[in-house]
Amino acid sequence: MHALKLDWNPLTGIDIVGNFKLHFYSLMWVTAFILGWYIIKRIYTKEKVNLEYLDPLFIYVVLATMFGARIGHVLFYQAELIKEDFFSIFLPFSFKNGIEFTGFQGLASHGAAIGIILGMYLYRRKYNYKSVLWLLDRIVIPVASGAVFIRIGNFINSEIIGKTSGDFPLGVRFIQDYYNKYEAVRLTGIKNVKEAYNKIANTPELLEAVPYRHAAQLYESFCYIFVFLILLYFYAKTPKRDQTGFLFGLFLVLLWTIRFFVEFVKEAQVDDRATWALNTGQWLSIPFVLIGLYFMFVYKPKTPVV
Repeated sequence: MHALKLDWNPLTGIDIVGNFKLHFYSLMWVTAFILGWYIIKRIYTKEKVNLEYLDPLFIYVVLATMFGARIGHVLFYQAELIKEDFFSIFLPFSFKNGIEFTGFQGLASHGAAIGIILGMYLYRRKYNYKSVLWLLDRIVIPVASGAVFIRIGNFINSEIIGKTSGDFPLGVRFIQDYYNKYEAVRLTGIKNVKEAYNKIANTPELLEAVPYRHAAQLYESFCYIFVFLILLYFYAKTPKRDQTGFLFGLFLVLLWTIRFFVEFVKEAQVDDRATWALNTGQWLSIPFVLIGLYFMFVYKPKTPVV
């Protein structure tokens, strides 16, 4: 019995021309980056850092995030794309059923984290001010805020869904996940995908087959709000801001601990639960938590930060 039930059959984007659609998921990424730019600008202004460094920093972060997230997803979760649809790894199109604009569907947060760390290393080599850890200690604040919007985007897309919710009082039926668009067209006989999904949503026998699931994306998004607020508090209100690596470590511990536990109510992105007690996302999260603890409690900088 679900006290709060939701049949989720959203409009996921706006049709522009042909197969090209402006996806709301993409707008969530844009929102995350714009808000992140504003936050880091406030930080640079507060600490009297030359704002000329800001725009190249933004470019490095955007490219590192997107490239790392995409490559990470392919390597960790969808390696078959290397053989089956290679160019879709680097382009926002699928070539399996003709040419279809999809946006970059399939972005791994673990890959994004690695990409940002490498991106800050490369940025620091070109723009020689402060240190890599000084940058990471501040970058993680807007990254945490951005994570809130990315998970909302996942919810809009009916992706990274939760496991069936059983007797849990909250439940969402992800219609567009259960019936892919080709199946929706076949079952309803309606060629327009949006109209086909609307038909399914109003057909009791088709809707009844869709199970209620945990809104794992929203669970994560809600928790990430607190990650952002905690980081902001430690940065603005405590001397931990000046402990090199502490905020970076705190971010790693908080975010990946949340990810580890949310994975228990999330469908595995690859079918690995049969052989391992934990899924891929959980195994990948553990090293980040350990690295975070190291930077919080063990790491001592060799030279003073300038």
